[in-house]
Amino acid sequence: MTELTELTAVRLVEGYRKGEFSPVDVTRAALRRIEETEPAVNAFVRVAADQALAQARDSAERWRRGEPAGLVDGVPVSVKDILLMRGGPTLRGSRTVRADGSWNEDAPSVARLREHGAVFLGRTTTPEFGWKGVTDSPVSGVTRNPYDVSRTAGGSSGGGAAAVALGAGPLALGTDGGGSVRIPAAFCGIFALKPTYGRVPLYPASAFGTLAHVGPMTRDAADAALMMDVISGPDVRDWSGLGPAGGSFVDALAGGGGLRGLRVAYSPSLGGQVAVRPGVAAAVRRGVAGLASLGAYVEEADPDFTDPVEAFHVLWFSGAARVTQGLGPQQRELLDPGLREICEQGAQYSALEYLAAVDVRMDLGRRMGRFHESYDVLVTPTIPITAFEAGPEVPHGSGHRRWTGWTPFTYPFNMTQQPAATVPVGVDEDGLPVGLQIVAARHRDDLVLRTAHALYEAGIGGIAPPAPR
Repeated sequence: MTELTELTAVRLVEGYRKGEFSPVDVTRAALRRIEETEPAVNAFVRVAADQALAQARDSAERWRRGEPAGLVDGVPVSVKDILLMRGGPTLRGSRTVRADGSWNEDAPSVARLREHGAVFLGRTTTPEFGWKGVTDSPVSGVTRNPYDVSRTAGGSSGGGAAAVALGAGPLALGTDGGGSVRIPAAFCGIFALKPTYGRVPLYPASAFGTLAHVGPMTRDAADAALMMDVISGPDVRDWSGLGPAGGSFVDALAGGGGLRGLRVAYSPSLGGQVAVRPGVAAAVRRGVAGLASLGAYVEEADPDFTDPVEAFHVLWFSGAARVTQGLGPQQRELLDPGLREICEQGAQYSALEYLAAVDVRMDLGRRMGRFHESYDVLVTPTIPITAFEAGPEVPHGSGHRRWTGWTPFTYPFNMTQQPAATVPVGVDEDGLPVGLQIVAARHRDDLVLRTAHALYEAGIGGIAPPAPR
């Protein structure tokens, strides 16, 4: 029998319905997996074992009565320590955040999961205020890759990605302001979706503004669709949130005749702008060939834009400066040195420089809107490299100054607010996971999920989980 920690959320719900196992069994198995792997990987800031087991027992009773609370009743989930969750502090990876206080409010996505009966295992690690593409912080230290603990898990939702990869719950909630669910998912061999901005409501609003999305990190696309059906409802606290989704994301997975006739633009290097490692390029190319074999019409084509990194830096660094604006000199000394550096830079931008970056963003959005008149989805590598050494912000010897230097495929689509997902499509010569990114026009989250789901159904998406430790 497959271990309970290896089952998807969809399979767990089916098993609960049939009485094959209970939420208590599953939660105990997930907690054991955390205990076995946590010292080496460091995916969790806090584990709430007693609370999780109490929630699991309540769920088991609901299933016994045939009255589940919702779509994910009894399914273990972890929550990034950026999103509010009542009953404990949200430290955001920072020693400048006070742990005392009432902490009596859930973020919208957390509230929806709670309403649907999810079992909360604990809070996963984040870099300070989610500022960079790897996961280490003054609060929790370094989070490591489940496939090789000498490597990074990526970030900023690195704890959630590592937890899902290790079997410490099949669902994780993450945030993505420049790649922060897709980067660690690609490095850790799991699926993640950055939904269209506003599709999953966010409260409190992010200081990084409309770059910041909330999204699911899961075993596969079907689990992400299930999670989206839970967390995508509107919430009055988010003034920029979208209205109700047009239908069920789960129902959309098999819609539209599969991938036959899907117009796919394959951009292996954004028109030669990105140097992609051969092992990554080869795995992504095989994934693209798989799309063609499923009936998609694939053409090598590049979107019409140059790297918007300078404009992204203005928006991102300004947001970081805003996050830390109220800190005094002594508190600033407690910050991650890299964060302190970008905050100082962000505080120096003028309003005109910020608005010029907004202009770049709007033009990028227009260009991608036009691009998707010709192509349903854009496919790229998620990251041009695989996981590098744990600890530094950039790979040694890369010549990059900031994390954006090694993740040029992700942040452009935060600027455009488009839905984008990563699917594991193989490993490199070192056995490290490789991700393929799928991007669609705004509001076409269903198309991203359907394309990814087809890859999983055909055995093209997905890789073997990391060996037990």
